[in-house]
Amino acid sequence: MTRIDAHHHLWELARRPQTWLDGPALAAIRRDFTLDDFAPHATAAGVDRGVLVQVLPDADETAEFLAVAAASDLVAGVVGWADLVSDRLPHTLARLREGPGGEYLVGVRHLVQSEPDPGWLNRPDVRQGMRTLATLGLAYDLLTLPHQLPAAVDTARALPELTFILDHLSKPPIASGELEPWAARVRELAAEPNVFCKLSGLVTEAGAGWTVPDLRPYAEVVLDAFGSHRVMFGSDWPVCLLAASYSQVVATAEEMTAALSADERADVFGGTAARAYGLKLETGRKDAS
Repeated sequence: MTRIDAHHHLWELARRPQTWLDGPALAAIRRDFTLDDFAPHATAAGVDRGVLVQVLPDADETAEFLAVAAASDLVAGVVGWADLVSDRLPHTLARLREGPGGEYLVGVRHLVQSEPDPGWLNRPDVRQGMRTLATLGLAYDLLTLPHQLPAAVDTARALPELTFILDHLSKPPIASGELEPWAARVRELAAEPNVFCKLSGLVTEAGAGWTVPDLRPYAEVVLDAFGSHRVMFGSDWPVCLLAASYSQVVATAEEMTAALSADERADVFGGTAARAYGLKLETGRKDAS
């Protein structure tokens, strides 16, 4: 089985400043994180491939990530960024696909969590951009907060032709231990067959001092609601380092899925990501980074 980390990031501060890292709370990750940094952690944890996910709302960053994918067997796909409401969206996506590593563009993400309008996903211009993604066979990563889930449900229903992938379980309030109304909203979203979910971001939402019992109720909700065939593991490295090491994140996901069958675990740790993103998993096609 090819083990896939379906959600990790990279950044180099001199190349592309990360103003979101300003402030003492994020000081621990205010440094460069390159593929050379990621590779030994992935290898030690038995992870074969990764999906590199956008950090900034910048198509040039996406082009850089695609070039990284073209140069290394470790990156199986890139979830990039493009302006969904721009008239030039088709041109932007064509430019990305025609550039180095363009074949590794598997999805697009927008930082919906930062949008003040809880119904941003329902906007007609946003929906039109999503239809463009669907026609090109690209997935859409949903980065939402719990109060934005109703709009996500409406959008998934309105666009059954588009594959949606929910990042970080929509960031439930793990630190406070509350399940509702998050759980009900996630179950409603999971009822749409074109939606998948990443088992990612839990340790960061739980914060310092987290335990597996703190996380388990949230993992159980999504595993029950989506089923293993629509759940995929993601580390959210290096953001996860605010609360846990890479090896701890992998080991915790393994512990929370230990009751699943071997086939179900194979889905969570590789098969689901490969299907949802349409990853091409052949190796030896390029020099390893």
